[in-house]
Amino acid sequence: MKILVLFIVLGFGMQASYAHNQWSGSRPDGHAPIGVMGDHLHKTGEWMFSYRYKRMQMDGMRDGTDDLTDADVLKDFPVTPTRMSMEMHMPGLMYAPTDDLTLMLMVPLIKKNMDHVTRMGARFTTRSEGLGDIKLSGLYALKRWNNQQLHLNAGVSFPTGDIDEKDVTPAGSNTLLPYPMQLGSGSWDLLPGITYLGQNNMLSWGMQAIGTIRLNDNDNDYRLGNRFELTGWGAKKFNNTLSGSLRLKGLVWGDIQGNDPKLNPNVVPTADANLQGGKRIDILAGLNFYSRSGITKGHRLAVEVGTPIYEDLDGPQMSTQWMVTVGWQYAM
Repeated sequence: MKILVLFIVLGFGMQASYAHNQWSGSRPDGHAPIGVMGDHLHKTGEWMFSYRYKRMQMDGMRDGTDDLTDADVLKDFPVTPTRMSMEMHMPGLMYAPTDDLTLMLMVPLIKKNMDHVTRMGARFTTRSEGLGDIKLSGLYALKRWNNQQLHLNAGVSFPTGDIDEKDVTPAGSNTLLPYPMQLGSGSWDLLPGITYLGQNNMLSWGMQAIGTIRLNDNDNDYRLGNRFELTGWGAKKFNNTLSGSLRLKGLVWGDIQGNDPKLNPNVVPTADANLQGGKRIDILAGLNFYSRSGITKGHRLAVEVGTPIYEDLDGPQMSTQWMVTVGWQYAM
């Protein structure tokens, strides 16, 4: 947090030398770190194509801020998860009908794996894979001043991800998987938010607040908990093609309301709707490359890696260990 504040203070301190210029996206730190979406607008008629690969690794169980052993969880449940990975391929498209409005479409393709162990010592892995919930958003400029800008984020998430994923488990060859292994929410979700950006000669900075508001129970008689994210970052331009970033992200998400009657919450913690909420703070570092010449002119490549520095889970629940995002962007 101290480092992020230093970035922002330095940025405002140097503002005078850059105050008469407009905020610019044509520099390596002209976009937020690749893990942030809906961070910038485009000029009238401009398109941007993007692709992101995300991976998150979870290992072990936690209740509150305390780590649990497998034996701790198996005292209360006959099965416990031990490890989970989630991969996401996300192509995206942005288009600006006006300078003040940019539309954004994100299509996630998700793959999940979760390892388990039983009280009897048997081990097994469940898998799910497919289309997630498609998101359509609008970004609307509220104010631009002294190479800073403020815009609204307003989106909707469509229930395109499956909530009936099944796999082979000790209970049967076609067993419904618990909540974290499903691919979507099953509900229509609102995605409200607000984003602030600023720049000077060598630094850029920003903050974003985004919510996910579930509007209805899904076809399996539950709705996922609402989710809120607040993130802030600072970035330094090393030269005209390369920049580095540091970001803090806070997440809060609620327990599931209702429950899927086909899941038995007494078998495994991931099937208990009351053990799904939590809070987490992540710290992430990134590198951003922007090509200014040749056949790759205008293309961006970026990577961001992070790990939690605080995690408080309504558990027993899987504990996050690390996350990484790699991405490409091209505007025309």
